[in-house]
Amino acid sequence: MLYLLAMIAAVVCVDIVFFRHHFTERLIANIAIVLAFAVGYFWFARPRPDGRES
Repeated sequence: MLYLLAMIAAVVCVDIVFFRHHFTERLIANIAIVLAFAVGYFWFARPRPDGRES
């Protein structure tokens, strides 16, 4: 849950600070942020299938 809140905070902060009036750039940045958080989740936070910690 904390990971999801961090992602939402990052998206909102980038939107407000950098891309307030630029729709296309904001959309691209939001997609990039979500993909970066997804990669981080699958790389570090997801439980391994064999039960070991990463």
